[in-house]
Amino acid sequence: MQKEELIQLHTLFVQIKEELQKRMDLNGAFKEYEELGVYPHHIHKSKNAHKKAIFILGMEIAKVFSHNDLSSMGRVAQRLQRMEAKI
Repeated sequence: MQKEELIQLHTLFVQIKEELQKRMDLNGAFKEYEELGVYPHHIHKSKNAHKKAIFILGMEIAKVFSHNDLSSMGRVAQRLQRMEAKI
C-alpha cells in the first residue's frame, strides 16, 4: 500500500473512533493509540508509523466490539496486535 492510501485508511479509522466515542462511553478505550501520537494529518511521519497507528487503532476498535478474547472480534484484535508488534 502507498503512503497516501495508508493515510486515507488511517483517516477512516479515526472517523470510526470518533463516532464510537460520540455514541458510547469509552473512557480509555483508545489510550494506546493516543499515546502513540501519530495522526492522519501528520503526513511527515513515516509509512511505518502510520501502519503502526492503523494496527493499534484497528485493534482498539475491534476490542470495543468484542465480548471477550474468544469472540470473532476478540481474535481480530489479537491478530492486529501481533501484526503491529512486527512493525
